[in-house]
Amino acid sequence: MLKVIAFDADDTLWHNEAFFQETEKKFCILLENYLPQHTIARELLQTEIKNLELYGYGIKAFILSMIETAIRITDKSIPNEAIWKIIEYGQELLNKPVDLIDGVEDVLQQLKGTYRLVMATKGDLLDQERKLKKSGLENYFHHIEIMSEKKEDDFRKLIKHLDIPPNQFAMIGNSLKSDIAPVLNLGGYAFHIPYHVTWAHERAENQITNEKFKELNSIRELLKYV
Repeated sequence: MLKVIAFDADDTLWHNEAFFQETEKKFCILLENYLPQHTIARELLQTEIKNLELYGYGIKAFILSMIETAIRITDKSIPNEAIWKIIEYGQELLNKPVDLIDGVEDVLQQLKGTYRLVMATKGDLLDQERKLKKSGLENYFHHIEIMSEKKEDDFRKLIKHLDIPPNQFAMIGNSLKSDIAPVLNLGGYAFHIPYHVTWAHERAENQITNEKFKELNSIRELLKYV
């Protein structure tokens, strides 16, 4: 029944969250004279979540949230040199190489031509376009969708744009909250490939039981089901 298979990008096609966590660690070390590192990490997460409606997702939003957190926890006494250091951390993150997850290109090669392939991700438009270009995967995809959010309405619009019913659509991703649950709720298929680290905001508390849901050990395992 499937006609379209959509793939999340960050931590599904290429590594991403581990780089953010490395940067967060450097940020916490930079400010550890003010608060314990675990407290700084908690403050940063709260700032990021608060700012989602203003800045959305992505590295630039992360940089702004780090700066805001640093100013707040130092009671506006943070030196200019430290602010500059935070900006450098963000620039280093923007310049990271795009490292494909094992098996991704092999799977895309085998699926292309049988299905319409879509990249459906969220984040900063410029950054995601840059990573896609660096990845060398652009030519595998029939359609690229970079969303500001991944909720049911966002997937509903995508499926409508693709001119298919939900039961001809499958989503592949690492986030149960953003990639899997919304698509299942619409009547589509979803394949979850856990990544070894997950941003706290993307963690789902509930287990999923649905006949259209599969959890995979790797992206290569997808070929057993489609």
